[in-house]
Amino acid sequence: MKLPALLLASLCLAAASFADTAKNLAIDPKPREGGWLKRHESFNEISKKGEAQLVFLGDSITQGWEGNGKEVWAKTWAPYKAANFGIGGDRTEHVIWRLQHGNFDGIKPKLVVLMIGTNNTGHSGRPVAEHGGVVYTSSAKQTAEGVKMILDILGKKQPQAKVLLLGIFPRGATKEDAMRKQNIATNNLISGFADGKRIYFMDIGNTFLKPDGTLPKEIMPDLLHLNPTGYQMWANAIEDKVKELMK
Repeated sequence: MKLPALLLASLCLAAASFADTAKNLAIDPKPREGGWLKRHESFNEISKKGEAQLVFLGDSITQGWEGNGKEVWAKTWAPYKAANFGIGGDRTEHVIWRLQHGNFDGIKPKLVVLMIGTNNTGHSGRPVAEHGGVVYTSSAKQTAEGVKMILDILGKKQPQAKVLLLGIFPRGATKEDAMRKQNIATNNLISGFADGKRIYFMDIGNTFLKPDGTLPKEIMPDLLHLNPTGYQMWANAIEDKVKELMK
């Protein structure tokens, strides 16, 4: 049985309206449990000391400066009195919560290097405990809104600090990977947040790719996280810009 055209149109409009007004979990601040909270609190202690002049903020890729990237960090970023505020598994909503609960309280860094969002992409379609076990969805637009909220909070808490906003790194073996495509879509949106005064955007994703767009396991063994070579490539790609913005 066919629905009357007017009724069908009304149902379509209602569905579209629901999609537009559905809660964006990427801007819904949430903490996590266990070791996450302890690491978060360690950032608060670092903040209270008031010494850090350069802060890297993000997820496991950022936290990895303490692992595969530790040697590069020691020679490249440590001289800037740098601090690593990366936590594996974080999405935008977790960083938002951290910023609202003590991260950056007490320090006045010159520069924040921010990269976040790949876990918003990667968790779509999975039940997520922090959101009551609901199936998590995060479109490129929703993730970008989460990044924007982080930038806005940083602007209020650290008005003196510049932000080097990095495009989310590529993931997946080829350019046809669905999550890679969503990260690219997110990058296209967040690039518009740069104003050349406080916020500067860099997309260095191609640094890690072969000419045909494939992501080599020699740089990202699991097609997501960097090995030591990858961290050196990351440092090389942004070092000049960091020097410029730290002046």
